[in-house]
Amino acid sequence: MTALDEAARAELARGLEALGLPANLGQPLGAYLELLARWNKAYNLTAVTEPRQMVTHHLLDSLAVLPWIRGSRIADIGSGAGLPGIPLAIARPELTVVLVDTVGKKVRFQKQAILELGLVNASAVHARVENYRPEEPFDTVISRAFAATADFVALAGHLVSAGGRMFAMKGRDPGDELKALPEPWVVVDVHQIRVPGLSAERHLVELRRN
Repeated sequence: MTALDEAARAELARGLEALGLPANLGQPLGAYLELLARWNKAYNLTAVTEPRQMVTHHLLDSLAVLPWIRGSRIADIGSGAGLPGIPLAIARPELTVVLVDTVGKKVRFQKQAILELGLVNASAVHARVENYRPEEPFDTVISRAFAATADFVALAGHLVSAGGRMFAMKGRDPGDELKALPEPWVVVDVHQIRVPGLSAERHLVELRRN
């Protein structure tokens, strides 16, 4: 079975419509999932392998944060299989998206996906985030990889431009976890995210320098 069977393609089409995104994004997004499914057999990039779940948990979960993306330079920290960075780069070609990960096999997949999908607005960096020093800072620094938001801020906060934002993608409302943020970072808001086809809770923690 390919990554996107008929039911999964229908799920993706419904999800794009619900998010107000163009239907023609289905082709490149589907091609990305096909590539991920092939590489996953050897590289174990994701535990989610059922086609419809790949659509909801990977593609639509990533695309649901688009309304909060700020500026033109985006960093996806601990990107793993390229999430949310690659779907964001596909949906918003005017963005510059940099994927950062410490695991070599994941970065190799990211680079291959960027090449095969022709994403001239995306690049992948093999580095520990705390050691990564880009030539320019980022308007938005986002991640769904960190268990603790305080760790995300401490390790990646130096990447954010003046006036920029950090976004931590979460399942349940993180609540008390956010009391442990290091200075000068503060919570702007905790946005409840509606992911089409997904009943589980999703939240997006927005942070800025005080």
